[in-house]
Amino acid sequence: MKRSRFAAGAMAGALLLASGIATAQLQPKFDLGKREYDSNCAGCHGLTGKGDGPYMLVLAKKDPADLTTLTRKNNGVFPIQRVYEVIDGRQALQAHGPRDMPIWGLDYQARAANAFYLDVPYDPEVYVRSRVLALVEYINRLQQR
Repeated sequence: MKRSRFAAGAMAGALLLASGIATAQLQPKFDLGKREYDSNCAGCHGLTGKGDGPYMLVLAKKDPADLTTLTRKNNGVFPIQRVYEVIDGRQALQAHGPRDMPIWGLDYQARAANAFYLDVPYDPEVYVRSRVLALVEYINRLQQR
């Protein structure tokens, strides 16, 4: 009797696991970097990152950066730190010259301040970093190989 209950339980567990795996395979994977890029960057840089977004015609600087060639222009190495600093933008850097794009670090910082996490302490800077890093990682995936 115990053996048949165990077998029935094991069979039910296997079916639940199999149905969960099938369901997980049908649901699209959440991609924070792509979501942030599509929301904040594609308007100027285009969906493919080539600098051909629909806002290109109304920008003061008419040629937004082609984000697909950053690695090639940096001798085959993706410039993670530079890309992070340009996106974040909260720290003025002389080497970058005048600021042509939004300061996303401030935007994310404001969003984090408006977030409500009940009584759980959190660091809003983690919110900012996670989104900027997700964008950096996505732009890395856009690189021409």
